[in-house]
Amino acid sequence: MGLLERVRKQWFLVAIVLAITFAKLQPSVGMHGGPLRPEITITYVAVSTIFLNSGLSLKTEELTSALMHVKLHMFVQIFTLGFFPAAIWFFLKLLALTSINPWLLKGLQTVGCMPPPVSSAVILTKAVGGNEAAAIFNSAFGSFLGIVITPLLLLLFVSRWHGVTSMGNPIDRWQECRIPLPANSVLPRNVANGMENPAQDLKTI
Repeated sequence: MGLLERVRKQWFLVAIVLAITFAKLQPSVGMHGGPLRPEITITYVAVSTIFLNSGLSLKTEELTSALMHVKLHMFVQIFTLGFFPAAIWFFLKLLALTSINPWLLKGLQTVGCMPPPVSSAVILTKAVGGNEAAAIFNSAFGSFLGIVITPLLLLLFVSRWHGVTSMGNPIDRWQECRIPLPANSVLPRNVANGMENPAQDLKTI
């Protein structure tokens, strides 16, 4: 396999590396209020686009079937909001014996208590051929659970109360997925005209 073919096959990983490199060289471009306006383009446009594409590429039956995998959902949520924060806490206890800045350790624990990011969880699951419908449900459901559970975890592990001060966060999560996700049941099928295999083409996108 040639270098070009390998790059084409692993385009997503290559794009991540390039994005991180560019962010290192020009951080002001992606900062809050910068030219890219990530508070709008990422928070709303990008996440909604991912759910829209997922809604178009998945059949309604697949989404309905994914909701019935109760054991899978329980495992994902317990692992994400239970096991992982506890494992990070234990690991940071070991790092606390070193000369690492304590505030850096608190920051790592805070990140470890967060629910999985909606966009990357769906993208990475799709990239490895996983259960995309289950990933969509758990990403959205985990975001809602995190509104309550994450502050409690921070109180437990970091001894600081970082409570949700308004309903903006749950409303944002609802706005991001309430329209795009069921798009495959609402939008006309001629949206995929010109594609030989609409479902597969949309999954590739």
